[in-house]
Amino acid sequence: MAAILVFCGSAKGQNPAFEEAARALGKYIGEHGHSLITGGGAVGLMGVVSDAAMEFGAHVTGIIPEFLQDREVGHSELQDLIVVEDMHKRKALMYEKCDLSIVLPGGVGTLDECFEFLCWQRLRLHNKPLGVVNVEGLYDGLAQLMNSMLSAGFVGKKGDMEFYIEKDVNSLAKYLKI
Repeated sequence: MAAILVFCGSAKGQNPAFEEAARALGKYIGEHGHSLITGGGAVGLMGVVSDAAMEFGAHVTGIIPEFLQDREVGHSELQDLIVVEDMHKRKALMYEKCDLSIVLPGGVGTLDECFEFLCWQRLRLHNKPLGVVNVEGLYDGLAQLMNSMLSAGFVGKKGDMEFYIEKDVNSLAKYLKI
């Protein structure tokens, strides 16, 4: 069993495929006996993945800063909802509690969490893999950027990081060993 940290939007986005991917990931987590760690919101894709994971038997822990309790509607149905002082404490606790991380569609907050997690991996502060679910090509630009930075010599050499971009969770599962 793995504790899977999921970064995703506090909105659902405009493409129904984003919500379908969040639901599929939550279902996968629950059906495979894993637990879920999220940002603790009940709204957007964060709420969708949490609800699906619980529906399929997963234990869900949300970690939310006090100032986002109202904005992201702290998910009161989660088995554990941890309220922290600020975003820095939120991210540090999320990273500490997880075994790996998966990125679903989201905005700048999702990318912030993704890149900080990846940066800490690159600095060897942890050795936890990171997978990105590239729903309908949303993260094609990210894949291109990472490849450009790799070619330019800014992120080490291929294989230095456990960072994977795939079209769905089933494709990611073999790389993440879940």
